[in-house]
Parts: sequence; structure tokens; C-alpha cells
Amino acid sequence: MVTMMGKRSKLADEEETCRGYAGVAECTSGVDAEGRATSLRPLDLSSPHTQAFHLAWLSLFACFFAAFAAPPILPALRPALVLSPSSSDVPNAAVASLSATLVGRLAMGPACDLLGPRRASGLASLLAALAVAVAASAASSPAGFVALRFVSGLSLANFVANQHWTSRVFSPSSVGLANAVAAGWANAGSAAAQLVMPVAYDLVALRLGVPVTVAWRVTYLLLPCVLLVATGLAVLAFPYSGDVGGEAKKTAARERCFWEVVRGGVGDYRAWVLALTYGYCYGVELIMENVAAEFFRKRFRLGMEEAGAAAACFGAMNAVARPAGGMASDAVARVFGVRGRLWALWAVQTAGAAMCVVVGRMGAAEAPSLAATVAVLVACAAFVQAASGLTFGVVPFVSKRSLGVVSGMTASGGAVGAIVTNRLFFSGSRYTIEEAISLTGVASLICTLPLALVHFPRHGGMLWGPTRTAAGEDSDDDEDANDHGDYALLK
Repeated sequence: MVTMMGKRSKLADEEETCRGYAGVAECTSGVDAEGRATSLRPLDLSSPHTQAFHLAWLSLFACFFAAFAAPPILPALRPALVLSPSSSDVPNAAVASLSATLVGRLAMGPACDLLGPRRASGLASLLAALAVAVAASAASSPAGFVALRFVSGLSLANFVANQHWTSRVFSPSSVGLANAVAAGWANAGSAAAQLVMPVAYDLVALRLGVPVTVAWRVTYLLLPCVLLVATGLAVLAFPYSGDVGGEAKKTAARERCFWEVVRGGVGDYRAWVLALTYGYCYGVELIMENVAAEFFRKRFRLGMEEAGAAAACFGAMNAVARPAGGMASDAVARVFGVRGRLWALWAVQTAGAAMCVVVGRMGAAEAPSLAATVAVLVACAAFVQAASGLTFGVVPFVSKRSLGVVSGMTASGGAVGAIVTNRLFFSGSRYTIEEAISLTGVASLICTLPLALVHFPRHGGMLWGPTRTAAGEDSDDDEDANDHGDYALLK
């Protein structure tokens, strides 16, 4: 078993090295000793680091577009796929999508550690495109709709590869911001789907006169599938994966048994706490992106395009809020270290949970104001998505050896939180959608509290300080950061 894993790890070495890629060799400034970018310069398209950054977020953008392509065109899908408004067809499909995200992200973590994030990302996009195309072509019933949401949800496994790839391309001084911006811009794919899918469907069905049962399939094939194929091929064709230096050390690390890598992540309680809290920041985002359009259609009697535009406000905040969370995490770390990162995460996520409660209460009012509800929804999105960025400002400290596994566990926690919340509050008729949104906020408030238990022996935690010095640190395991809270990933 170890021998087989050793052979497979050679693929990862080839994947992660950028030897022979002239662009990296020409980078004589703005990189560290291992060839990683020391700053994020999105407009410097001549830099291989910037090119990798843009490919990483664009490929994940396509995945988010595909995963959330169905909710904004539900009014068209209901008659075409015989979805009953009074049944649990739509909630079941949402759970299927979230479950697929969970499974995919758990698998993607080890895949990134063994094959490398670039190759794992490209292959995942192409496989998702094929699965979505087949499911969209074959669906003709509620079961087919569930299958379509499931396979499109699998594409969100790419989030793990996205974060892993940018972590290799950027140095400790810039990786927090790079991770947050890449994830934030990519998450905005859900907002793009809310805006574009209804318009594209209307164009195909109404302007071109394509029958309803065919129009939505054509829309799926022309948008989500084409985006997935284009970005998947681009990622696989790109030669630079990051981390020029330190090949010998990384090779030795990858020669370890696969199960040792998995055990390093699964056996760390901090990974589980971060997975729980992420389940109620990113998990809240997943819930809202699944129900927001329906919420506006039912509560404010908006049309498909208008409801999609209102719902898109939530996802669109990702382009700003998540990067802001990453920047905030780095900023407080410069003054308060890792303890500051944890306190900032707790404060921002608590504020987001409170705003979620307010959104539900405003929607339940006798004569709710659309403008005020959208404004509070945007505020909720800002805090919730910033908390997601703040979470991944903490993740790299848990274990550098098992970074992919820890990232996968944390990312999967978002899907688990959304699944549990969907089942508890949004399935069936026990709660109205407004009550369910408020209860989601309450659950988020409660599940953020365990952050107080997270402690790093070298850096401390929210409630108490460090318990050992750098001299006693095991440099091969966890807490890959200096005293200012800057991380040195995979060094």
C-alpha cells in the first residue's frame, strides 16, 4: 500500500513543481525563496502566479454557477419535471445537492494531497460537466431533478482544490488575501446564475420559441456545461501549480502513507470545530442561495427575473465580503496574532447570525418592505461571507502536513451545516420560510460558541494564551506560523 502511494506521489511532485516553466524563472522580484508570490497583483497578467490565481477562481466560479443554476428557474422546471409545490421535491433536491458537495469535498482533500490541486481541479470540472449534461438531458421527473441537483452539487468539491492551489502559489504574506479573494470571486458564480439563468431561459423559450421541456435543457447545456468544460480544460493546460523550491522536502513528506495524512487531519479536534463553525457561516450562505429566490417570489410576489435579481444580491456580496474577511484576518493577526484571528471570526460570524434572525423577522412582518428586506439581506451576506474568509485565515494553522484534509473537512462542514439546517427548518410545513431563516440565525449563534475551545499551543486561543514556545514546536506537524500569525504553508 505504501509503495503504491509512493508511486502515486510522484504524480503530485510533477504536478506541484514549476520547473521548466519560463514565466516563473523570469520572476526575479515579487517572489520568495520558493518562487511563491509575495503579493496579490490581479492585473499583472504576465505573472504565472496571477495566471494561476485567475484560473483557480474562474474554474470554481463555473462550479458555483452550475450548482445554483436550478433555483432561479424553478417556475419553469416545476411543470417540465412535474414538481409539486406542496411536495418535498424541491427541498429533497436541495439536500441532494448539499450532500453531493459534502461527499465531493471530503474526497477532494486527499486527492489534492496526492495528485496536486491543479490536476484535481481540472479533472473535477470536466467530470462535473459530463455528469450535468447527462442529467439535464435525461431528467423528466422529480427523481431526475434530484439527480441533476446532486451531480451539479458535486462540482463544488472544487472549492478545496481552489484554496489548496492558491495556498501553494502565494507566500505567507499574501496567501490569506489570495485565498479569500479567489473564494469570494468564485462564490459570486451563484449570483451570476441567479441573474443570468432566468434571462437565458426566457431568451431560449420565449424569443426563440423552443418548447418549455427543451428550453431549460438547452439553457443548462449552453451555460453551466460550457463554463465547466472551458475552465476545466484551461486549468489542465496551464503548467504552473506553485511551490518551486523545497521539492526534496515535499517529496519526502508525500512518501508518507496516505492514511497518515488523513489521520493528521481527522484526529485534530480543531479541524472539527472549524468544520462546525463553517457549517453555520458558509452553510448559511448555501441555504440562502437555495431559498432566497423562492422567498422573494412567494413573500413579495415577484416574477422569475425580479426574484432572481433580488436573490443575487446575497451571492454578489461574495466578491467583496469574503476577501474583506481574509484581509481582516491578516490585519488583526499583525497586532494580535492567531488569537486575533479567532476573536475576529467569532465576532463577525455572530453578527452575521444576528442579521439572519432579523431577515426572517422582517419577512414575517405584516407588510414587509422589499427595499428594507434586501438591505438587511445584503448586510447579513456581508457578515456571513466575511466569516467564511476569516475561517480560512485560521485553517492553515491546524496542520501543514494534512492541509488538504483539514481544508476538505472544513469545506465539507459548510455542506453538512446546510444539510442539517435544511432538514430541521426548511423541509416539510412545520415552519414558514421566514421562521426557518430566523431559526437558522439562532443555530448559527449557538454553533459559533465552540470557537472558544480552539487553542494552538504556540499561539494560544480566544480564552487563554500559548502554552509552549517556538523552541518546543514540532515543525513537521501543526501551527505553521510565526509569532505574528503569518503562515508558512508547506514550507
